[in-house]
Amino acid sequence: MKKLLIGTAALMAFAAPALAADLPARTYSKAPVYTPPEAIYNWTGFYIGGHVGGAFAGDNSLLGSSARFLGGLQGGADYQFATNWVVGAEAQYSWLNGNNNGVLFPGGTLVTTKADQLGSVTGRFGYTWGPALLYAKGGYAWRDNNNLGVSVGGVPVAFATTGNRQDGYTVGAGLEYMFAPNWSAKAEYQYYNFGSTTFTAGTPEIIGARLRDDEHTVKLGINYRFGWGGPVVSRY
Repeated sequence: MKKLLIGTAALMAFAAPALAADLPARTYSKAPVYTPPEAIYNWTGFYIGGHVGGAFAGDNSLLGSSARFLGGLQGGADYQFATNWVVGAEAQYSWLNGNNNGVLFPGGTLVTTKADQLGSVTGRFGYTWGPALLYAKGGYAWRDNNNLGVSVGGVPVAFATTGNRQDGYTVGAGLEYMFAPNWSAKAEYQYYNFGSTTFTAGTPEIIGARLRDDEHTVKLGINYRFGWGGPVVSRY
């Protein structure tokens, strides 16, 4: 038995190299290349934020050639659908410093006004790709009492007007960018139109004068998003 075991072991020792030579060569594969996860940006949800910017009177405006600082708050909700489309609604309030140059007529009559609050409730519709959202907006606009005044040489004079409304419409467009989970920044242009004001009484040079009531605004803002539809996630 001992001789049999020794002979078997010897046979296996001599046969192993030959058997190894008949085995196929070992194949090696490269490690897979790492691909960073693809971010998915979800605009669905509620948000609140703030903005700063400037307001500029249009041509033939009741506000003259003034440019004023503005700042305010906004809040709203968006819903993302069909992968890249976003629809929503937003309420916005802006405070403006009340200084303006007024309108000086050739006869020396000065018309001044002070409209230092603007508000709007608008719908939004936009297209998103990656973290960016390009949108248009439009809807209802409001302003405070514009406190018209007419004077000659600093002395107030009586006058009467038609028009001079507090309600109007607004349209605008902007670009918003989601720079971190729950945070986005935006740049926006918004136009406000409240019709026009026509003077029906006052000094001779202003009777019949018709001036527009409008504002062009440019705003930079930031929003905090509550992520009703979920935070920014990654797709592997």
